[in-house]
Amino acid sequence: AYGLGIAALAVVGFIALRFADVGLATSIAVTVGSLIVLGFLLVPLAFGTDDTLDPRAFSLFGVPTTRLAIGLALAALIGVPALAIAVIAVAQVFTWTRDPFSTFLALIGAVAIVATCLLGARVSTSVAAFLLATRRAREATGLIALLVIVSFSPVIVLIATVDWARDGLDVLRSVASAAGWTPLGAAWSAPAEAAAGHPWLAIAKTVIALATVAVLGFAWRALVGWMLVTPQREARRKKYAGFGWFDRMPGTPAGAVAARSITYWIRDARYHTSLVAIPIAPIVFVLALSVAGVPWNVLALIPVPAMCLFLSWSIHNDVAYDHTAIWLHVASNVSGRADRLGRAVPALMIGIPLVLIGSPIAASLYGDWAVLPSIIGVSSCILFAGLGLSSVISARFPYPSVRPGDSPFNQPQASGTAAGLIQSVSFFAALILAIPPLGLAALGLAVDPSWHFASLAAGLAVGIAGLIAGIIWGGAIFERRGPELLAFTLKG
Repeated sequence: AYGLGIAALAVVGFIALRFADVGLATSIAVTVGSLIVLGFLLVPLAFGTDDTLDPRAFSLFGVPTTRLAIGLALAALIGVPALAIAVIAVAQVFTWTRDPFSTFLALIGAVAIVATCLLGARVSTSVAAFLLATRRAREATGLIALLVIVSFSPVIVLIATVDWARDGLDVLRSVASAAGWTPLGAAWSAPAEAAAGHPWLAIAKTVIALATVAVLGFAWRALVGWMLVTPQREARRKKYAGFGWFDRMPGTPAGAVAARSITYWIRDARYHTSLVAIPIAPIVFVLALSVAGVPWNVLALIPVPAMCLFLSWSIHNDVAYDHTAIWLHVASNVSGRADRLGRAVPALMIGIPLVLIGSPIAASLYGDWAVLPSIIGVSSCILFAGLGLSSVISARFPYPSVRPGDSPFNQPQASGTAAGLIQSVSFFAALILAIPPLGLAALGLAVDPSWHFASLAAGLAVGIAGLIAGIIWGGAIFERRGPELLAFTLKG
């Protein structure tokens, strides 16, 4: 449903581009199209989606390799992703119905787009099914992804400095110009070149698009033949000298819970999905506000608090993520405070460096170091108070979540509108708690810079108080509702 909804929005956008200037239509269509193709290639590798049509499942049927490869490729045409990309590919044809030649190339491009996305997804899915077959491989991938996300956070701050109202089109034009010569964007760019009056460039990019399909086809055939005679990878047994994070954390109940939580954050794909949203969210905020005409230097103040908001919100349903494993906490009589504090440690390990590194960058890009205390104060308040609030929400209002081992996108149906209400309340309540430092920061920007230090003090005070209160209150709720929480996870 979500895929078709996004496809519908893309269709509306491509239809609207039919009436836009060729340069604008080219910049948007090629950039968006390249991102779509990239998504088809990377999502299976990033999340290791289950491959129900794994070629190895047909190894005992004696089907010739070429015939099996063709059959599995055609089977990829059945499903929501195939329908979504087919609809989008047809919509981009409408964008370039400006003359017969560009329309003809757009039709060829539509076929190439669908073939590239589906063949690329088949190759990526099979590679992921083979490479990520062992737990150690999945753990290593999760750790690498986590490190990339943390290191990528300052880059988001730099992206926020682009004046999208003034320079946004130039940025998109540069991206489209580069992507148009790659396998990602060649099929999207060929009809655009024809519409712009560059027939030879259009033909060259069409050749690139068709060559990409051919290469993927040969790669898919070779991969099928290889997987038919290659057994599934088995994990090598390794003797571990220690207990991982359990050796690094203090020997206390809170330390044990923290070690367990950190291990989950590194290994569990469900947490990886939540972490991916942390650097993406500021982009959405920045783009929306840039369209409204907010100055670029003001936009530089948004990413760090926004990432802290999503990071603190990420544990608001942490108990449900445990599923039946929560019985260990209940049976061992772990104190509620230790449980709440331990679960907040991974977010604090990411959030505190994020605030300390990202805030100076944001202040520098804003152009006035006087705002640094306010950025730290607001971000710290949102992070700490939000974690305290999530500690209460996860103990009092858990809702059905993805089971351990399932796809991160296999969200179970929650009863009524409770899940949506809980998510909304826990999200916006963190912003409400940050009103004091936000108000003082506004005074610092509009009245007197000395208010920025008051914002820092208020942010730290409210944030730390909110975190402590949330751990105490959430801990009391956890102790009181332990059997109910265990029963809830058993029903899930």
